[in-house]
Amino acid sequence: MLLETGKMTVKQLLLKWLEESAPDKAGAVTLCRYCGLVEKHIIPLIGNRKLSQLSPLHVQSMLTSLKEKNAGEETRRYAFQVIRRAFNVAMRWGLMVRNPCSCVDAPKVVRRRINPLTVGQAKKLIEVSKDVANGAVFVLALTTGLRKGELLALHWEDIDLNEGVISVKRSLEELKGVLRVKEPKSKSGKRLVKLPAMAIAARWAHKKWQMANGLAACPIVFANQFGEFLRKSNFGERTWKQCRLAAGIPATVVFHDLRHSSATYLLESGCHPKIVQERLGHSKIGLTLDTYSHLAKGMQDRAADDMDRVLGVKLA
Repeated sequence: MLLETGKMTVKQLLLKWLEESAPDKAGAVTLCRYCGLVEKHIIPLIGNRKLSQLSPLHVQSMLTSLKEKNAGEETRRYAFQVIRRAFNVAMRWGLMVRNPCSCVDAPKVVRRRINPLTVGQAKKLIEVSKDVANGAVFVLALTTGLRKGELLALHWEDIDLNEGVISVKRSLEELKGVLRVKEPKSKSGKRLVKLPAMAIAARWAHKKWQMANGLAACPIVFANQFGEFLRKSNFGERTWKQCRLAAGIPATVVFHDLRHSSATYLLESGCHPKIVQERLGHSKIGLTLDTYSHLAKGMQDRAADDMDRVLGVKLA
């Protein structure tokens, strides 16, 4: 039973929201993150306040307190998003007449600086990974831009080596030590990605490696010695770190930067942003353009040169 509107606290609302409404819109990992934010950051600061007495100033004070406690930019932004969503649901439930977050400026989004590999670094990474178990994952990451979860969830049935096409239709996630395969969040996440010749060759070589190591019948492309899914955490600490160090790649570069590298190479070579968007599985082209806006100057320069080549009229 819900308490009377005038008596319900922020804590009671958030717990009710996490139980009944949030799961409808969030995946298991996202919901776990919501719970952590609510329990660790939000409830200790404004959990005891009654909904009827909550004001925009209380929300702003919460954000200020999080900053004073050295909470990161991302933590403050997500905490604000959580309470804004919860209060919107409270309004639909008739528990609040307005959302106090609507009068508070959301914390600014500070994008992490991407670190695409240089072409030389990418070639070195591919070279050092040839003799590493599951090292072929780096070739696929660099040439397709698939996310780590999408790569580790791949089954051989998803790859048509004759046609050179990968069907992306699932992703691997790890929650509290438990592995789970899920579908992409959006329709654009399910996609077909054409493979370049070098990726096809790497796939054939990897299949032969599996056959030579007793994994001929394994349906998973990148599996451990038991034919099971690789854990993201173990893969990152072992295989990625090992190859990164061997290739001389700085520690500031993370595995996800291989995805950024793939997009960067395509855009710098003149590939249409729409094609890059489709390969990455972005829901909107604006996300692609915003993420790689640092390449805009080079694209503008090429556009100007192309215009000169097309018209070719000398006016001086």
